[in-house]
Amino acid sequence: MKVRIHVSLKQGVLDPQGRAVHHSLGGLGFTGVDDVRIGRTVEMDVADDTTETQLTNMCEKLLANTVIENYRIEMVG
Repeated sequence: MKVRIHVSLKQGVLDPQGRAVHHSLGGLGFTGVDDVRIGRTVEMDVADDTTETQLTNMCEKLLANTVIENYRIEMVG
């Protein structure tokens, strides 16, 4: 089974990478972009019997820093 884990910074956490991209977009003439937040996606192939609890444990112990990041688990296919 394919799983995607979407990790993003929590609201209120500074995102210097997103700020740099936002600034660069403006410098390139792109208008109408109010904010940019950068995150990451982790794709994994896992055994079909992998439970949501196991995936949650993977996220909370390794894949996301839950102090400053949120995550969302997406089952693909």
